[in-house]
Amino acid sequence: MQKRKVIIDCDPGIDDSLAILLAVNSPELEILGITTCSGNVKAETGAENALKTLQMCSSLDIPVYIGEENPLKRELVTAQDTHGEDGMGENFYEKVTEVKAKENAVDFIIDTLKNNKDVSIIALGPLTNIAKALIKDKDAFNNLDEFVSMGGAFRIHGNCSPVAEFNYWVDPHAADYVYKNLPKKIHMIGLDVTRKIVLTPNIIEFINRLDKNIAKYITEITRFYIDFHWEQEGIIGCVINDPLAVAYFIDRSICSGFDSFVEVVEEGIAMGQTVVDSFDFYKRDKNSIILTQVDEKRFMNMFLKRIFKGHEEIIDSVKGVI
Repeated sequence: MQKRKVIIDCDPGIDDSLAILLAVNSPELEILGITTCSGNVKAETGAENALKTLQMCSSLDIPVYIGEENPLKRELVTAQDTHGEDGMGENFYEKVTEVKAKENAVDFIIDTLKNNKDVSIIALGPLTNIAKALIKDKDAFNNLDEFVSMGGAFRIHGNCSPVAEFNYWVDPHAADYVYKNLPKKIHMIGLDVTRKIVLTPNIIEFINRLDKNIAKYITEITRFYIDFHWEQEGIIGCVINDPLAVAYFIDRSICSGFDSFVEVVEEGIAMGQTVVDSFDFYKRDKNSIILTQVDEKRFMNMFLKRIFKGHEEIIDSVKGVI
């Protein structure tokens, strides 16, 4: 199997950590590096959290780079009310000491693209690092293979305003710049599909009967997230947005959608909204693929089988969990 080279740009974050777990356990991917920006937590804290997850997977050989601490123009607003003060459900795990995160995520992205012609980016947080890299060296992105972004909302309400998804709301100027300047179509994994990916109490109970170590980690970091979802949305369980972007990158049959021109509102009451020109009013080149349908059972089957290797048969056989 030929592995696909990827950079994972993220803001860990609970669901980012789950996405890293999935990516590390997916043989199709060669993760060249993980870059962090501020979003769920500040970029430096996110890098520490990425290292904690890599340590859990015995994958500290994957380098982590700290990126932009602030959005392009607006003041930073984090999601520590959702992910906990530490971004990991307020478990306050000890810092990784074996290795340290490196600096200059933007330069790492540019240099990696310049030196490789087949690198893709899976962006799971605000697009600040990507916008900064584009501004600094747009030509480097001519080597980009594919770009998948967890962000935006099309026919569904937002999760931090009536119309905006959090990642694009945190840095709308970066998001709009990337949509209008990236030389590749953006695969937009928005709330229309990610809201259907729910880690339920049934699934959590099930995984604790498979592998105590990794299940304990998932259970601990999602407890705070589950409480937040119940208090804010009345959901029993928690929406895990980011792992879907990784799963879709690996298996395109998990999601489907359509091509469209998209721009992101930068200011005002609709800040962060993705304006999807689904009826082609603007007659602009289609810069995005908007994912609107998802096979949530197919996703969860992949997610569990990869993270809990060796238990594939029981995962397939147990009814009423997935």
